[in-house]
Amino acid sequence: MDVHDLGEGEPEVAVVGAIHGDEPCGARAVRRLLDADLDVERPVRLIVANEEALDAEVRYLDADLNRSFPGDPDAEAHEERLAAEVLDALDGCTTLAIHSTQSYAEPFAVVDSMDEVARAVAPHLPVDAVIQTDAFTEGRLIEHPHTLEVEAGLQGSDGAADNAYWLSRAFLAATGVTPAPGAESVVDAGGREDVAVFRLRERIPKPDAEVYEVFARNFERVEAGEPFAAADDEQLRADEPFYPVLLSPYGYRDQFGYVADRVGTIE
Repeated sequence: MDVHDLGEGEPEVAVVGAIHGDEPCGARAVRRLLDADLDVERPVRLIVANEEALDAEVRYLDADLNRSFPGDPDAEAHEERLAAEVLDALDGCTTLAIHSTQSYAEPFAVVDSMDEVARAVAPHLPVDAVIQTDAFTEGRLIEHPHTLEVEAGLQGSDGAADNAYWLSRAFLAATGVTPAPGAESVVDAGGREDVAVFRLRERIPKPDAEVYEVFARNFERVEAGEPFAAADDEQLRADEPFYPVLLSPYGYRDQFGYVADRVGTIE
């Protein structure tokens, strides 16, 4: 784990990248933040978490770090030990954890629940949607207080790395660490109105097949009876209307993604 502290005193805000080693956008954003020589008004901690997996260009070495929290410092698995180290480093911090996905090119935010931190920070991020995942957070970093995740874009892309940097800058401005880019003081970094909130309801399992396809678009309503995916030559149709989230043909081993409900907006 690579940790950098900026500012005077114990950090109160943190940005974490490379929880997954095959998602380099967060690490690239952290390095760009360091190179930017930021003038910070609150102390902040920047972390590249799973350096070993990042160097090996694999998601993880022994176990998925984002399913291993709170971790165990005496565990045999590298990521279970690392999870305990990461949580210790984040103690007392409002945290942004940066990820990327195989399913969607535009950035969106992920929270455990719509607490006061999510409501205060999410509208100031350059995202058009917030996903509430309270039913699917076991072992994930966002299960812990004052933590938001962002999906910065398509895994391994330059676009995701650029999005990750600007998401980080907006987060640092929203939490009072830095002035908003181009401003002389800490100001509203958002400019988004009515950010849609979706709540994950259930997983969409994959039947056994050789070839998978996805027809639906993430965050766009699928009507009852409409085909949304296919396994070989078999089309899968919606039993009832839903919003697909993290839907992709090969992003997950055993599921297409998630069924979600649109539950409101953040203004």
